[in-house]
Formats: sequence, C-alpha cells, structure tokens
Amino acid sequence: MQEKLFAEFFGTFWLVFGGCGSAVLAAAFPELGIGFAGVSLAFGLTVLTMAYAVGHISGGHFNPAVSLGLAVSGRFGWNDLLPYWAAQVLGAFAASGTLFVIASGMAGWSPGGFASNGFGDLSPGGYSLQAVLLIEVVLTAGFLIVILGAISARAPAGFAPIAIGLALTLIHLISIPVSNTSVNPARSTGVAFYAETAAVGQLWLFWAAPLIGAVIGAAIWRYLLEPKGAE
Repeated sequence: MQEKLFAEFFGTFWLVFGGCGSAVLAAAFPELGIGFAGVSLAFGLTVLTMAYAVGHISGGHFNPAVSLGLAVSGRFGWNDLLPYWAAQVLGAFAASGTLFVIASGMAGWSPGGFASNGFGDLSPGGYSLQAVLLIEVVLTAGFLIVILGAISARAPAGFAPIAIGLALTLIHLISIPVSNTSVNPARSTGVAFYAETAAVGQLWLFWAAPLIGAVIGAAIWRYLLEPKGAE
C-alpha cells in the first residue's frame, strides 16, 4: 500500500506542478506565452506521462474524483478511498508550495490567482456559480466515462494513458475561461491556499462538482455503457 500511496502522491505532484506551473510561469510570458492551448496540453501531458510511469503501481488516479468514480464503478476498493484522497491532496500541496517558491524568485512577482479555480469574480470569464457548477459536473462525468472506457478489457491495450491525457487536454480547452478548469479537487485545493484571492472560500464547489460528476459518469458507464461480461 505504501508504494501505491507514494505513486499517487508523486503523480498528483507532477500534475499540479506541471499543469499549474505552466499557467503560473509560462502562460502569459511576454511575447512567448503558451496561452490557454499550452496550459491545456501541459495538463494532459502530466496525466499521460504519470499514467505510463506509475499507473501500473497505483492505478494512476491523481484525482479524488477519479478515485471515487472508480469505486462507484467497482474498479477500486472503497477501503482505499480516503488514503488515496490524502495522498493526492498532500501531493497537490507539495507541488503548489514548490511552485510558489520558484515563482517568487522573480523580482516583483505576486501570486494573484495562482492558477486557482473560481466562479463569479474569480472565474476568468466572469461566469456564474451555476455555469461553473454545471460545466465541472458535465466534464468530470465525461472524463470518468473516457477513463472507464479506455481501461475496459475490450479497449486496445496500452493506449489508455493517451486517451485519458488527451481527454484532459480537451477538458481544459473547453473550460479554462469558465472555471480555470478543476475536475480535480486536489488540484483546486493545493493552489487555492497560495492565491491572493478568495479562492479558499469557493473550494467547496470544486470538491462538490467533480465528485458529483464522477458519480454520474461512473454510473452511466456501469449501468448504460459497460459491455456485459467485458471485465
């Protein structure tokens, strides 16, 4: 179990450090910034690389919503859910702290939103609570369906990390302007405490919406899509 938890810790560290790091350090870099598309790709690449690197150890969740969805689908033990959540949140905090120290090494830098998620005034596009809630639920549900389909016994072997990484890239391309894209409570939690905004006060939504979406996506797969006798 120790190896699984460290794999989840490091995988989540890599996701937050790489994904949020691209947003904090590179997205708006003068004249050469990578923009929304670059940040979206960075998040997808973090999941793809860690799924191949340590997915065979822990399952490669790196996300409390994914762990919950896999438990609902019968692909993950309920007894391991809270330890996985703890490892993921700790990994996110470690990555956020490391990123904060690096970013603060630039003269005159201030954290601002620090890649945190939000609605209303904290949404990049000023989207409402209802809009952010809906997009986070829908996209997390879709993410779980992609994950469960990609790891199904009837899916092409060895390609699951590619499908999952590209799905996360697509999710970010859609929703960065709306919520700054969470679909991952650990990612939201880690950076919120370093932001100069009221992001911590809005964290409840970025736990509730992805967890609800994960349950919906897992239920859709398990009861409507999963080929009978496939597993």
